[in-house]
Amino acid sequence: MEQEKDKEKQKMKGSEERWRGAIANLMEMSSNLESLQSLLLKKAVFVDDDTFAKASLSSEQSRTIKVLEQRVETLERELDAAITAAAHARLEKRQAEAAQKAAELRAQEITKELENTTSKCSHEHLFILKNRSESKRFGKKLR
Repeated sequence: MEQEKDKEKQKMKGSEERWRGAIANLMEMSSNLESLQSLLLKKAVFVDDDTFAKASLSSEQSRTIKVLEQRVETLERELDAAITAAAHARLEKRQAEAAQKAAELRAQEITKELENTTSKCSHEHLFILKNRSESKRFGKKLR
């Protein structure tokens, strides 16, 4: 059970590291694009069509990066919630299995006790019948 937890933790750590690396790359790209954009805005009074197209592309990429960063954060929250829900479900499953096992053991104990009681009861009835039979025979012999 603990090995499963360790494996899950290792998977989560590896996944977290990849996501953090991706976010760091996106943030760096965003920063570079913002710097380029501000530089273009400060320095360029008039630009030709090619330069304007590149600046527009840069701006669009910056917006796309921000949207992707938000999506990554949302996905991370959803992943954390899914992992938590899965862990909770596993815990509930284990508890249900333990309760089922305890109920089955109790049912076995009750069945065994019932069988013992039934056996004792049968022996008592048999003993009573035997005594009655013998007392009837003995009573006939005395007369």
